[in-house]
Amino acid sequence: MRPELRRFGNSQSAVVVIDGFSGDAEAVAELADALAPFGSVGNYYPGLRRTITPDDAPANDYVERSCANAAQFIAGAFDVDGFDLVEGSFSLVTLDPSDLQPAQRAPHFDSTDQKYYALLHYLRVPEGTGTAFYRQRSTQIERVTEVNVSTFVRTAEAEAAMLPCDSGYISASNQFFEQIGAVEAVQDRLIIYQGSLLHSGIIPRDMNLSADPRHGRLTANIFVRGH
Repeated sequence: MRPELRRFGNSQSAVVVIDGFSGDAEAVAELADALAPFGSVGNYYPGLRRTITPDDAPANDYVERSCANAAQFIAGAFDVDGFDLVEGSFSLVTLDPSDLQPAQRAPHFDSTDQKYYALLHYLRVPEGTGTAFYRQRSTQIERVTEVNVSTFVRTAEAEAAMLPCDSGYISASNQFFEQIGAVEAVQDRLIIYQGSLLHSGIIPRDMNLSADPRHGRLTANIFVRGH
């Protein structure tokens, strides 16, 4: 594993980038293949997701192993003594840009809890994809907290309504959000960041939006809460 600590934005928010994380990303991807087809998600995720449960023994072992292997990097970058697993899943971006809801055309956050961390593992990687991080221009918010969440949501909803219906997935910066950093998707790269940090997938317009994990943008998404 080759770890790197990057810092983005005025907040100098930490993003850990670890290349060669599992040593065999295709073997992990085959675990996802075995759990297909994935189901739709009840939130704003623009695609399909398969939550990994203890009954999914090989995939669950992968999640637990990933948490154990990432523990030293989470502790070092975010100054936590330990963490608890919240959820692990395999995910595919499948929603056509023309079908996005207004909120899906803008960066988002996962939690206002500053000790809630996302572990994103790139398994099958279409060219030109990745993850980008943002600042809301009008409020200067980069991380959403309990204090500023109402301001962020109110502003984001008003601005989203002003975006053209065909604007698609956000790419680089726009009039409402400034990109403060980006990480290229590389097979077997794991990135770790606070779920409160505004972020969005980098989804090219010509990307294959297949619902088949053998052909689409396949990632593993693991969420943990530090203590």
